[in-house]
Amino acid sequence: MAKAPAKPEAAEEAPAGKSKKTLFIIIGIVLVLIAGGGGAAWYFMHQSGGPNTKQAEPEKPPVFVTLDNFTVNLSAEDGGDGDKYLQVALTLQVPEEKDAENIKSHMPQVRSRILLLLSSKQASELLTSDGKSKLMKEIVSEINKPFVPKGESQKVSSVFFTSFVIQ
Repeated sequence: MAKAPAKPEAAEEAPAGKSKKTLFIIIGIVLVLIAGGGGAAWYFMHQSGGPNTKQAEPEKPPVFVTLDNFTVNLSAEDGGDGDKYLQVALTLQVPEEKDAENIKSHMPQVRSRILLLLSSKQASELLTSDGKSKLMKEIVSEINKPFVPKGESQKVSSVFFTSFVIQ
């Protein structure tokens, strides 16, 4: 009978040894995962900018060219009198300083193109915000035409009204 109780004791020790072994395996796996996560975090945080990484170029500040005021007679309305005047001040936005210098060196042509465009408008066309937006696009289109035959076009990106009065 002494042998029968010995077997249950051996059976009790086997699960205890097996549970310790399983515990050490689980702890080992957790430590490996923590070390791997920490190593990956360190790698990505200290990764140097190699040839494959693109550096963001700092955005250049906008360049503006302010034009003198324009005062023009507007076209006569159908059946109305032609005594309407437009006084407008404009500022042009260009991408680079060299474009601003090009505009300044051709200022008589720029002013002439804008004056011809403005004087062709009627007051009713310019009273709405849609009319003003359309005029801005037309001014950009007109100024961006080359100053010399077969020359490069200008790079005016926007026109801003700094003053706009119709009388």
